[in-house]
Amino acid sequence: MDKIKGAIDSFFNFVQGIVVFMAMLVMVYLFLFSPQEINGHSMDPTFADKELLITNKVTLKLQLPKRGDVVIFKSPMNKEIDYIKRVIGLPGETVKLENNKFYINGQLLDESAYLNPNVVTSGGAFLKEGAEVTVPEGTYFVCGDNRPHSSDSREFGPIALEDFIGKALFRYWPPDKFWVIPSVNYSL
Repeated sequence: MDKIKGAIDSFFNFVQGIVVFMAMLVMVYLFLFSPQEINGHSMDPTFADKELLITNKVTLKLQLPKRGDVVIFKSPMNKEIDYIKRVIGLPGETVKLENNKFYINGQLLDESAYLNPNVVTSGGAFLKEGAEVTVPEGTYFVCGDNRPHSSDSREFGPIALEDFIGKALFRYWPPDKFWVIPSVNYSL
């Protein structure tokens, strides 16, 4: 009888441990970090379709996004879909697209750290070639690294900070590309 009672106690202790562990995982997922799958080619060659990332949800609650950060946000057309893009323009700055290059407050944005020099950056419905826009306060101008195949702020305009989910922290799949997402330093 004591053996059965001991086995039952052990089983319930095991189940209790599993429940506590799962509750901790849910809390981490909801408030700190979450997995993200890349869907599409808008960030090629930086990120490929079906790669998996961990998103840091805490960083953007403690500090504002910086130019060059790779961020995940809710699509402005469908809040059920998450997008991943790179921050190009900050609140209050002017963004101009001229001759396939971005100019921030009149200065050329050097994107050679992540873009091939032959990449063509064309205008969209929101930001047309030769046009200049001011990024409204509380919003960010974002672009995919695969400019010819990215729906981004050139098309739909700046993204509100409250639509940001987090910042890409590290890639964990495929295993041969496992690494922390590097920061980009600009000379602006």
